[in-house]
Amino acid sequence: MQDFIEVTGMVLKAVPVLETDKRITILTKERGKVSAFARGAKRQGSRFMAATNPFCYGTFRLYEGKSAYNLSDVRIEQYFEGLREDFEGAFYGMYFTDVADYYTRENNDEKEMLKLLYASLKALEKDAIPNELVQYIFEMKALAVNGEFPGVIEGHEMMESTAYAISYVQNAPIEKLYTFTVSEEVLRQLERECAHYRKKYIGHNFKSLDILKNCRLKN
Repeated sequence: MQDFIEVTGMVLKAVPVLETDKRITILTKERGKVSAFARGAKRQGSRFMAATNPFCYGTFRLYEGKSAYNLSDVRIEQYFEGLREDFEGAFYGMYFTDVADYYTRENNDEKEMLKLLYASLKALEKDAIPNELVQYIFEMKALAVNGEFPGVIEGHEMMESTAYAISYVQNAPIEKLYTFTVSEEVLRQLERECAHYRKKYIGHNFKSLDILKNCRLKN
Protein backbone atom coordinates (compact mmCIF):
# COMPACT_ATOMS: atom_id res chain seq x y z
CA MET A 1 0.00 0.00 0.00
CA GLN A 2 1.37 3.40 -0.95
CA ASP A 3 1.99 6.02 1.72
CA PHE A 4 0.83 9.48 0.74
CA ILE A 5 1.99 12.83 2.06
CA GLU A 6 0.41 16.25 1.61
CA VAL A 7 2.59 19.34 1.27
CA THR A 8 1.78 22.99 0.73
CA GLY A 9 4.04 24.86 -1.64
CA MET A 10 4.78 26.49 -4.97
CA VAL A 11 5.97 25.04 -8.28
CA LEU A 12 9.41 26.51 -9.04
CA LYS A 13 9.94 24.84 -12.39
CA ALA A 14 8.51 22.19 -14.69
CA VAL A 15 10.52 20.09 -17.14
CA PRO A 16 8.96 17.91 -19.89
CA VAL A 17 9.60 14.18 -19.52
CA LEU A 18 8.88 11.82 -22.41
CA GLU A 19 5.80 12.74 -24.44
CA THR A 20 3.15 13.32 -21.80
CA ASP A 21 4.80 13.75 -18.38
CA LYS A 22 6.44 16.55 -16.42
CA ARG A 23 8.98 16.61 -13.63
CA ILE A 24 8.20 19.49 -11.30
CA THR A 25 10.19 21.11 -8.50
CA ILE A 26 8.09 22.28 -5.55
CA LEU A 27 9.20 24.48 -2.68
CA THR A 28 7.19 23.26 0.31
CA LYS A 29 6.54 24.30 3.90
CA GLU A 30 6.93 20.77 5.22
CA ARG A 31 9.86 19.20 3.32
CA GLY A 32 11.81 22.00 1.74
CA LYS A 33 12.39 21.57 -1.99
CA VAL A 34 11.14 18.33 -3.53
CA SER A 35 10.85 16.89 -7.03
CA ALA A 36 7.82 15.03 -8.31
CA PHE A 37 6.70 13.37 -11.54
CA ALA A 38 3.32 14.46 -12.85
CA ARG A 39 2.16 11.62 -15.08
CA GLY A 40 0.19 12.73 -18.13
CA ALA A 41 0.49 16.42 -17.23
CA LYS A 42 1.17 17.40 -20.87
CA ARG A 43 -1.84 15.50 -22.16
CA GLN A 44 -4.81 17.64 -23.26
CA GLY A 45 -7.52 17.53 -20.64
CA SER A 46 -5.20 16.40 -17.85
CA ARG A 47 -6.15 17.76 -14.43
CA PHE A 48 -2.43 18.32 -13.85
CA MET A 49 -1.81 20.43 -16.96
CA ALA A 50 -2.45 23.90 -15.48
CA ALA A 51 -1.59 22.91 -11.90
CA THR A 52 2.01 22.00 -12.69
CA ASN A 53 3.15 25.31 -14.18
CA PRO A 54 5.63 27.59 -12.38
CA PHE A 55 4.10 29.98 -9.80
CA CYS A 56 1.24 27.59 -8.95
CA TYR A 57 0.70 27.57 -5.18
CA GLY A 58 -1.41 25.03 -3.37
CA THR A 59 -1.56 21.60 -1.74
CA PHE A 60 0.13 18.66 -3.43
CA ARG A 61 -0.57 15.01 -2.59
CA LEU A 62 2.50 12.87 -3.27
CA TYR A 63 3.76 9.32 -2.94
CA GLU A 64 7.36 8.15 -3.09
CA GLY A 65 8.89 6.70 -6.24
CA LYS A 66 12.39 5.38 -6.96
CA SER A 67 14.11 8.71 -7.59
CA ALA A 68 11.43 11.28 -6.82
CA TYR A 69 7.90 11.67 -5.58
CA ASN A 70 4.90 11.11 -7.83
CA LEU A 71 1.99 13.52 -7.94
CA SER A 72 -1.32 11.93 -6.98
CA ASP A 73 -3.55 14.97 -6.53
CA VAL A 74 -3.32 18.75 -6.33
CA ARG A 75 -5.47 21.66 -5.16
CA ILE A 76 -4.23 25.03 -6.42
CA GLU A 77 -5.07 28.11 -4.35
CA GLN A 78 -3.17 30.68 -6.39
CA TYR A 79 -2.12 30.51 -10.04
CA PHE A 80 -0.67 34.05 -10.20
CA GLU A 81 -2.53 34.52 -13.45
CA GLY A 82 -1.65 38.22 -13.49
CA LEU A 83 1.99 37.35 -14.09
CA ARG A 84 1.09 35.08 -16.99
CA GLU A 85 -0.59 38.05 -18.66
CA ASP A 86 2.30 40.43 -17.88
CA PHE A 87 5.33 39.74 -20.09
CA GLU A 88 7.81 41.66 -17.93
CA GLY A 89 6.28 40.52 -14.65
CA ALA A 90 6.64 36.89 -15.73
CA PHE A 91 10.38 37.39 -16.31
CA TYR A 92 10.76 38.85 -12.82
CA GLY A 93 8.83 35.91 -11.43
CA MET A 94 11.00 33.38 -13.26
CA TYR A 95 14.12 35.03 -11.85
CA PHE A 96 12.69 34.89 -8.32
CA THR A 97 11.85 31.19 -8.65
CA ASP A 98 15.37 30.53 -9.98
CA VAL A 99 16.88 32.21 -6.92
CA ALA A 100 14.61 30.20 -4.62
CA ASP A 101 15.56 27.01 -6.47
CA TYR A 102 19.27 27.84 -6.13
CA TYR A 103 19.08 28.53 -2.40
CA THR A 104 16.78 25.79 -1.11
CA ARG A 105 17.34 22.12 -0.31
CA GLU A 106 15.25 19.04 0.42
CA ASN A 107 14.33 18.44 4.06
CA ASN A 108 15.49 21.95 5.07
CA ASP A 109 13.20 24.41 6.79
CA GLU A 110 12.40 26.67 3.83
CA LYS A 111 9.22 28.29 5.18
CA GLU A 112 10.68 31.81 5.13
CA MET A 113 11.93 31.49 1.55
CA LEU A 114 8.54 30.20 0.44
CA LYS A 115 6.82 33.07 2.25
CA LEU A 116 9.22 35.57 0.64
CA LEU A 117 8.65 34.12 -2.82
CA TYR A 118 4.86 34.24 -2.40
CA ALA A 119 4.90 37.83 -1.11
CA SER A 120 7.22 38.92 -3.92
CA LEU A 121 5.02 37.47 -6.66
CA LYS A 122 2.01 39.18 -5.07
CA ALA A 123 3.93 42.47 -5.12
CA LEU A 124 4.65 42.01 -8.83
CA GLU A 125 0.94 41.46 -9.48
CA LYS A 126 -0.23 44.48 -7.48
CA ASP A 127 1.98 47.08 -9.22
CA ALA A 128 1.98 49.25 -6.07
CA ILE A 129 5.75 49.71 -6.36
CA PRO A 130 8.04 49.40 -9.41
CA ASN A 131 9.03 45.87 -10.41
CA GLU A 132 12.69 46.87 -10.29
CA LEU A 133 12.34 47.81 -6.61
CA VAL A 134 10.55 44.53 -5.94
CA GLN A 135 13.59 42.77 -7.41
CA TYR A 136 16.09 44.55 -5.16
CA ILE A 137 13.98 43.99 -2.06
CA PHE A 138 13.63 40.31 -2.95
CA GLU A 139 17.37 39.89 -3.56
CA MET A 140 18.33 41.52 -0.27
CA LYS A 141 15.75 39.62 1.78
CA ALA A 142 16.66 36.30 0.12
CA LEU A 143 20.23 36.82 1.32
CA ALA A 144 18.94 37.72 4.79
CA VAL A 145 16.73 34.61 4.93
CA ASN A 146 19.77 32.55 3.94
CA GLY A 147 21.87 34.20 6.68
CA GLU A 148 24.30 35.87 4.27
CA PHE A 149 23.10 39.47 4.02
CA PRO A 150 25.77 41.98 5.17
CA GLY A 151 23.40 44.94 5.33
CA VAL A 152 24.86 48.40 4.74
CA ILE A 153 28.50 47.92 3.79
CA GLU A 154 30.94 50.25 5.49
CA GLY A 155 32.77 52.46 3.02
CA HIS A 156 30.05 52.36 0.35
CA GLU A 157 28.93 55.90 -0.30
CA MET A 158 25.16 56.27 -0.38
CA MET A 159 22.33 58.55 0.60
CA GLU A 160 20.85 58.22 4.05
CA SER A 161 17.57 57.13 2.44
CA THR A 162 19.35 54.27 0.67
CA ALA A 163 20.98 53.08 3.89
CA TYR A 164 17.61 53.26 5.64
CA ALA A 165 15.94 51.21 2.89
CA ILE A 166 18.63 48.51 3.11
CA SER A 167 18.35 48.32 6.91
CA TYR A 168 14.56 48.24 6.71
CA VAL A 169 14.59 45.28 4.29
CA GLN A 170 17.11 43.46 6.47
CA ASN A 171 15.01 43.76 9.63
CA ALA A 172 11.38 44.00 8.51
CA PRO A 173 9.07 40.97 8.58
CA ILE A 174 8.25 39.65 5.12
CA GLU A 175 4.65 40.83 5.43
CA LYS A 176 5.87 44.45 5.68
CA LEU A 177 8.51 44.40 2.93
CA TYR A 178 6.61 45.79 -0.03
CA THR A 179 5.14 48.84 1.66
CA PHE A 180 7.42 51.66 0.49
CA THR A 181 8.79 53.28 -2.63
CA VAL A 182 11.98 55.26 -3.27
CA SER A 183 13.29 58.04 -5.48
CA GLU A 184 15.04 57.29 -8.76
CA GLU A 185 18.40 58.18 -7.19
CA VAL A 186 17.89 55.76 -4.32
CA LEU A 187 16.74 53.08 -6.79
CA ARG A 188 19.96 53.46 -8.74
CA GLN A 189 22.02 53.14 -5.56
CA LEU A 190 20.09 50.01 -4.60
CA GLU A 191 20.80 48.66 -8.09
CA ARG A 192 24.52 49.18 -7.49
CA GLU A 193 24.44 47.60 -4.03
CA CYS A 194 22.46 44.58 -5.18
CA ALA A 195 24.90 44.01 -8.05
CA HIS A 196 27.65 43.92 -5.42
CA TYR A 197 25.67 41.52 -3.21
CA ARG A 198 25.02 39.18 -6.14
CA LYS A 199 28.68 39.10 -7.16
CA LYS A 200 30.15 38.65 -3.69
CA TYR A 201 27.54 36.67 -1.79
CA ILE A 202 25.65 34.67 -4.43
CA GLY A 203 28.29 34.21 -7.13
CA HIS A 204 25.95 32.48 -9.55
CA ASN A 205 24.92 33.52 -13.05
CA PHE A 206 21.16 33.25 -13.55
CA LYS A 207 20.09 33.10 -17.19
CA SER A 208 16.68 34.41 -16.17
CA LEU A 209 18.37 37.56 -14.81
CA ASP A 210 20.17 38.10 -18.13
CA ILE A 211 16.83 37.79 -19.94
CA LEU A 212 15.24 40.19 -17.45
CA LYS A 213 17.99 42.78 -17.98
CA ASN A 214 17.56 42.57 -21.76
CA CYS A 215 13.81 42.97 -21.35
CA ARG A 216 14.31 46.13 -19.28
CA LEU A 217 16.72 47.57 -21.86
CA LYS A 218 14.18 47.09 -24.63
CA ASN A 219 11.54 48.88 -22.58
